[in-house]
Amino acid sequence: MTLGLFLVDDQRLVRAGLRMMIETQDDLTVVGEAGDGREAVTKLQGVDADVVLMDVRMPVMDGVEATRRLTRLGHPARVLILTTFDLDEYVFAALRAGAAGFLLKDARQEELLAAVRGVAAGGSVVAPSATRRLIAHFVDRLPGGPAAPDERLGLITPREVEVLDAVASGATNAEIAARLHMAEGTVKTHIGNLLSKLQCRDRVALVLFAFEAGVATVDRR
Repeated sequence: MTLGLFLVDDQRLVRAGLRMMIETQDDLTVVGEAGDGREAVTKLQGVDADVVLMDVRMPVMDGVEATRRLTRLGHPARVLILTTFDLDEYVFAALRAGAAGFLLKDARQEELLAAVRGVAAGGSVVAPSATRRLIAHFVDRLPGGPAAPDERLGLITPREVEVLDAVASGATNAEIAARLHMAEGTVKTHIGNLLSKLQCRDRVALVLFAFEAGVATVDRR
């Protein structure tokens, strides 16, 4: 099956570079592109796209608002945000708006291609090295002050809380298994239970929930 990608970036050279990379892959194809968020939302209504590679800071409409509108419209395409460290606040907002994840623009080609395929398969991508510091930093800026406990926490077990905190650290399933001394299959079961009980759409949503509900321990190293 060929996956359709839609490119959104206000720089033509960036879009051209992404297109060239994508077209070297037998299972990926570019189905459209746009130079700003408004154009993207409009064009995507008539395009069968699986993944949207979305820049954040753009004229007319930024990637956050575009992601929010696509989510509200129920568009099936999954949004993967491409960003740089100096745009962290936009990344956090985009994740809350419904993006499936984010990747740094200087990521290696194989990382980007793996991220695209993973997101298309229903997974989520959050740059592991940045996850904890990034989200912890901006949770402090959320309206209402410090994170407050969520009533949904009463639905999960102490072991699931440990798994949730590990997910929020950016750890993979294998790393969580080693850290908590359990089988990787058991980790997957716990994560499935967390997604169901907390009504989170994916792993990214679990990370956001963990910080907003005060489960994750802030690490600013």
